[in-house]
Amino acid sequence: MFRNKELIPAEHRRYLRLDTVFPVQFRLEEANGQVCISGWLQGFTNNISRGGICLAINNLDPELFELLKQRNIKLSLEIDIPISRKSICARASIVWVKDTFGDKHQYLVGVNYDHISASQNNKLMRYAWLKKLFVPVASVLVLILGLGLGANSYLNFKLTQGNKLLIEKLAVVLKDSSTAKQKVEEVIAQRKYFQSKLKILQGHIANIESQKASIQAGDLMQIKKLNDLISGLAQEKLDLESKLAAARRNENQATQALIQLDEKKVVLEKANFDKMYQWLKIHQNNRTGLVSSFEGDQEIANWCFTYDLALLVQAYAKFSDFDRAKKILDFFAYDAKRENGWFLNAYYVDDGAPAEFVMHSGPNLWLGLAIMQYMYLTKDQSYLGLAESIAETMINLQDQDPGAGIRGGPTVEWYSTEHNLDAYAFFNMLAKATGKSSYSAAAQKAITWMVNNTYGRQDLPVKRGKGDSTIATDTYAWSIAAVGPEKLLTLGMDPDKILEFVEENCSVEVDFKRPGSAQSVKIKGFDFAPQRHISRGGVVSSEWTAQMVVAYKIMEEFYLKKGNQAKAASYGQKARMYLSQLGNMIISSASASGQGEGCLPYATLDQVDTGHGWSTPKG
Repeated sequence: MFRNKELIPAEHRRYLRLDTVFPVQFRLEEANGQVCISGWLQGFTNNISRGGICLAINNLDPELFELLKQRNIKLSLEIDIPISRKSICARASIVWVKDTFGDKHQYLVGVNYDHISASQNNKLMRYAWLKKLFVPVASVLVLILGLGLGANSYLNFKLTQGNKLLIEKLAVVLKDSSTAKQKVEEVIAQRKYFQSKLKILQGHIANIESQKASIQAGDLMQIKKLNDLISGLAQEKLDLESKLAAARRNENQATQALIQLDEKKVVLEKANFDKMYQWLKIHQNNRTGLVSSFEGDQEIANWCFTYDLALLVQAYAKFSDFDRAKKILDFFAYDAKRENGWFLNAYYVDDGAPAEFVMHSGPNLWLGLAIMQYMYLTKDQSYLGLAESIAETMINLQDQDPGAGIRGGPTVEWYSTEHNLDAYAFFNMLAKATGKSSYSAAAQKAITWMVNNTYGRQDLPVKRGKGDSTIATDTYAWSIAAVGPEKLLTLGMDPDKILEFVEENCSVEVDFKRPGSAQSVKIKGFDFAPQRHISRGGVVSSEWTAQMVVAYKIMEEFYLKKGNQAKAASYGQKARMYLSQLGNMIISSASASGQGEGCLPYATLDQVDTGHGWSTPKG
């Protein structure tokens, strides 16, 4: 009747036991398969092997159960599995039968296949193993993923902490270096004071010695008086010489300490500089190649401005990251929306869609400048056509003005000195690259327009624009960089006076508090506009201060070529000083993707009026 009880457990161990069931239709047939003993009945299984299945049947007719127990009949099976539209057909023999005698009166029937398609059997077993292993494999994968995320979070935490520590170390070294430099200056002043006093004293002694020589030998009283005076002055001289020697020792020690701090500063500044570039790299979207312009201002969190992307192209190219630069240029060449030849001011980072339908000359011209810099560094002419299409748009705008000025954009009437400086630099570079006289002519028109409209007043060397006497720091720095000191001199402009003017009007020193820090530091730099004209007080712009550093470096090189070492050294010292001040402004990136990398804030204050029609961003 039943199979030997000792054999049943072994039979059971052959099955893969699943945590879900799937339906099995079956019918009883005679051994020859010619006669069907029953109609199709419903069963199910969750125990499967390559040789057969364990069929579970609920509420089976007792007569059919008796037939099953005889085991001399066959079963025709149709097994339904979710991964197959068609049922898997098989013919099987009964091996054992068991009545569970439970509440539902369930019967278990062990069957061995007599016939089943090998491919269908393989499919059934693959599904069974998939179901069997899914939970443990998924659990292991979840565990591995969890461990990976935990490890990644820990590494990110350590990386962020390390980056923050690097910034803090730089801040400490910059502060110590400033203190040491001040001490060196104090001891140098003290040494010079002692030297001056000693020189006067030596002169005084020499004068008395001369008086003594002229006195007659018989005037003993007068001679004694002068000898006593000389003796006192000699003692005073010894004291001064001792103080001077001590001052020189202090100067040597202070100078040595400053040298050591400066060596540390160079290393830390280089490390933080590399971290700042790393910040630019990790924020580039892998799909679009775009980079979010601002971190912290949620209103424009996913925006990238054309001007910023143009600067990024130049930064990537400067670091020989040409593939990154190409991603941005490819976006503008093939994907960016244009309106009548004009690129828009801003696009969304994730998909490159327009973020605002505003078009200004400056961003378009800066994109042209970026292409020219990329071409110069790579000798790749792929984007020359794009540059010339931008130039054509700008020249069309220039031709609309009787004075050949370039307006702020196609839909505005104002004129910006900065935009015309951009055009002058861009057209000159394009003329040099192509040899086309039309670009040289356009550059000459731009500089002529500036001479006629924005340059030349003694009390205001550079206007912000046509009919606009507002002082804008960047127009002064950019005049040095775009036109150059030699060309400015031929135009009757004094580059030294230009920089002196912006120093007198826009240089500020402010208190700056880093996010998360209770202490503030003094930052000296350049405001967007004269502080006295704005009620908010002074604010340092990191970008416009950096522009002034570039202007100082250009002036340093200019005077080195002229052989004026003193002026070159003065401009070089200013460039280094303001660059060091920018180092004091470095903060740790607050975003998750930023990983605490060093970066510069837009300005020392957020959400304040720049004086030029926009406010500094939030955060």
